Amino acid sequence: MPDFRFEGTTPGGKNIQGKVVAESLSEAKTKIRTLAERHRVTVSTIQKRRVFLYKAKKGDEQIVKGEQKAYNKKEVHNALIKLGYTPISIQPKLFDFKLRPPDTEIVTFVRVSADLLRENLPFNEVLQLLANDTENPTLREAIKEINNDLRQGKDSEEAFMKQEKALGAFSARMLGLASKSGNMAAIYESTAKFLERNAEFKRSLKSALIMPAFTILILMGAVFYYVGYIFPATAKLFQKLGTELPPLTTYTLMISDYLVANIWMLLIAILGSLGSLIYFFVMTPKGRFLRDKYIIKMPVLGSLFHKTVIEIFCRVFYALYSGSGENIDAIKLAAEACGNKYVEKQIKSIAIPMMLNKGIGLVQAFEATGVFTKTALARFSSGAETGTVKKTALQIANYYEKETVYKLKNAVEFIQLIIAMFIMIVITGLTLISSESAMMKPKTPYG
Repeated sequence: MPDFRFEGTTPGGKNIQGKVVAESLSEAKTKIRTLAERHRVTVSTIQKRRVFLYKAKKGDEQIVKGEQKAYNKKEVHNALIKLGYTPISIQPKLFDFKLRPPDTEIVTFVRVSADLLRENLPFNEVLQLLANDTENPTLREAIKEINNDLRQGKDSEEAFMKQEKALGAFSARMLGLASKSGNMAAIYESTAKFLERNAEFKRSLKSALIMPAFTILILMGAVFYYVGYIFPATAKLFQKLGTELPPLTTYTLMISDYLVANIWMLLIAILGSLGSLIYFFVMTPKGRFLRDKYIIKMPVLGSLFHKTVIEIFCRVFYALYSGSGENIDAIKLAAEACGNKYVEKQIKSIAIPMMLNKGIGLVQAFEATGVFTKTALARFSSGAETGTVKKTALQIANYYEKETVYKLKNAVEFIQLIIAMFIMIVITGLTLISSESAMMKPKTPYG
């Protein structure tokens, strides 16, 4: 996320300067307004940190070109002067689009970091090594910025969450928490393990569905072409000859005429509806909440998603839990890291208040949320009785990891079967229509 710097004056006339991190200028203004009202500051300017393209020259050397992040041209100019260069031109970069790094690059970054941390290498050296060796420019820049922020003494969670778009929400959250946990290697290892399995899940799902999906796309195109153009030509020819069309052929011809007459309106309606639904469920907070609420209840894959969420929660809880006196923070952070807004809300709005305000135990509070499976609740109950809650959380995570890996194969096979049945039904329908039209006989002059 970009940085925004603001300048202002206090009631006493003192000039001050501050920075906020925000997704957009409007969000930055909201944050700055809140700070200004709290500290009674009059804000005069707000500047976004952006990329500037520069040309400069040192003595008789060749002109050099480069990029530099800054809040304004003057900062870039002064930096070049300090380095002994004479600025020739400094212009803001108009198009600064950054593609998210591939999942494989992020997995490699986390996995290598975990391995190096286990070797007791200082974290700043780990980041420096990876910044030098990472080929993807977006990820390399993100690592460098994290390293610079940490050197300046910024909070680790803030430094990583600034790079949420590059690292992903889950990775940024987990790695940001790692420095605070006192067990960095374990959290990096857990994060790497989950990312590797998540990447494998996506690969398996894509490899299993890409060919059937492509087949369905081609099939639907062929069906539309047949129903919209080939079939009507044949049916209308028989109509001209005075043949009475059978019922199935008649209904198909009516559908064909409607599709051809309203094709553009239907396409706009379908694409508009899909676009609106995608925007609502992906971009809006309410949509993401509803999506996460019902995705864990959907058939076939819902159970896998649900157990994966619980696995993530238990892994983070295991990494952060250090005793009954600090388990509230561990529960809160684990809920935020689990990746499901509905589960997060249930835990933070039901379980935590019950534990804080009513003194309810861990298991009873988790049960009241309605988002934990019976297996997880039974294991937590056993762990609470024996004083091994931390160990139990790891056992639950490992158990659900193995179960979801095994059941994924069955789920993929079931989805392939459903797609195959759909293709069979469509082909059977076309066959029936074709066979019925093939049996029609035009009227002859002799009746």
